[in-house]
Amino acid sequence: MEKIKNNLVFRSTLTKGDEKAISDIVSSTGFFNVEEVSVAVELAVETLSTGHKSGYNFIFAELDGMVAGYSCFGRIPGTKNSYDLYWIAVHCDYQKTGIGAALLKNVENFIYSAGGGRIYIETSSRKQYEPTRNFYIRSGYFQEALLTGFYDNQDHKIIYSKNIEK
Repeated sequence: MEKIKNNLVFRSTLTKGDEKAISDIVSSTGFFNVEEVSVAVELAVETLSTGHKSGYNFIFAELDGMVAGYSCFGRIPGTKNSYDLYWIAVHCDYQKTGIGAALLKNVENFIYSAGGGRIYIETSSRKQYEPTRNFYIRSGYFQEALLTGFYDNQDHKIIYSKNIEK
């Protein structure tokens, strides 16, 4: 774990080729279907073509020159200082190493530096997402809402939030 932290580099610039890294990371988790993987990649493609106008921000966690994890987030239009965390994923080979927590901390610091005050995250209620939900709770997020039957009859959307204003 310590060796990984020492070799971890974060970058917030999206570059050509990151689309493949995003696809590989999201696919490797085994949590997302083809449509969801496609959406994750589309956000990077849109940002590469339109720049900051897309409203999406990215942070990549690199280990020994390879992208091990990434996040995508943006300010929620019509709000003063609220942000959505759209994606945070770590390649299956590097999960449970602290990369996700370090990546989330980088996202929070970026949002705070940009004047953000609150972060919202949504996830599934399915059993396989229990470790994800526990990760958010351990990271100081609390359940804000439950939208029953959102994804499917027995698959509810759970929304977490965290106030990062000082």
